Amino acid sequence: MNPLDLTTKLNRAGMGPGQEAAVAPAADPVFVAKATKAAIEFESFFIGNMLQQMRNGTRAMAEDESVFKDPVNRDMQDMADKLMAGQMAHQRAFGVADAILRQLLPAVAAPAAGPLPMPLQTSRQKI
Repeated sequence: MNPLDLTTKLNRAGMGPGQEAAVAPAADPVFVAKATKAAIEFESFFIGNMLQQMRNGTRAMAEDESVFKDPVNRDMQDMADKLMAGQMAHQRAFGVADAILRQLLPAVAAPAAGPLPMPLQTSRQKI
């Protein structure tokens, strides 16, 4: 039996070939709000982890007397990175939250949640 076989999973769930899945909970505004909050928090975690890894690389390459090796500065930089990650996630700068919401919320309920902000695009000149 193939674990990725959708028909087998639907039959186990009591749904035969002619039955439709139950209405997704995305129509519920509470579910939409919780899903949006969770997606933004995950994007914040993702960005924060990326910034932390970049900061660790900078610290590893820094000289001993560098600002990056000072424990006081390290704590302040970590706090600043967490705040920056939160701000970037709320602006949906990387689009991770939007990708998660596209998977969690069906297309029918997406307009009810409001339009997802588009990432900033720079104008490109054709050469």
